[in-house]
Amino acid sequence: MHPAGAAGGGGAPAAGGGRIVQVPPERLAAWADGFAHRHGPFTSTRGDGEVALEAEDGATAVLTVPFPPVTEDGPALTTLIAHARLDRPAAVLLVRLGGYAVGIFDGSQLVRSKVDSRLVHGRQRNGGSSQKRYARRRENEVKDLIAHAADLAARILLPAVPGVDAVFTGGDKRAIDQVLADRRLAPLAAKRTGPFLTVPDPKRAILEETPAMFRAVRIHVTDPPG
Repeated sequence: MHPAGAAGGGGAPAAGGGRIVQVPPERLAAWADGFAHRHGPFTSTRGDGEVALEAEDGATAVLTVPFPPVTEDGPALTTLIAHARLDRPAAVLLVRLGGYAVGIFDGSQLVRSKVDSRLVHGRQRNGGSSQKRYARRRENEVKDLIAHAADLAARILLPAVPGVDAVFTGGDKRAIDQVLADRRLAPLAAKRTGPFLTVPDPKRAILEETPAMFRAVRIHVTDPPG
């Protein structure tokens, strides 16, 4: 659950080449120093929702802005670092077929939360009428979970929406979309932003770790040619 590549190396392979690292805001300046040490001086430019670095040896790094946009004037990387380090209010909704969790954060501090679980049986592979009955039962279990998760989001998160800067979601994308299809939750959906949080079945401990994911700066690093 901790951001990968926080020390500057490693990271996960990126589609189209390069790698993805996720760096906590508090480590971003040190990461940039390490990038310069490895690749030489770099220039920085601000784009739509990102800051691009191009080093002397041809290496590049594209930093995705958390809680966009950056509104401060000044050098692109300096203002991004200052922007990322701010503690911001945020709401989190996690849903998987088995449980759900909601939380309201002030920076990394969880100030209000609720976690619950509901049984959803796995898919049955046997054929015949028994499979159809099982499938109907599972479908009803999914609908019940989605309805209860939506009720919880409406009760806990909806009143907080005007005071948060972003709503982050995670778990199972299809289940999240079904929850947010509830008309009551339109204000939540309107403030929904990335990254999508990849988490196991939501427990309180999992919810408490999500700031490390949604506050991290996602960086696409491409090594120099050759």
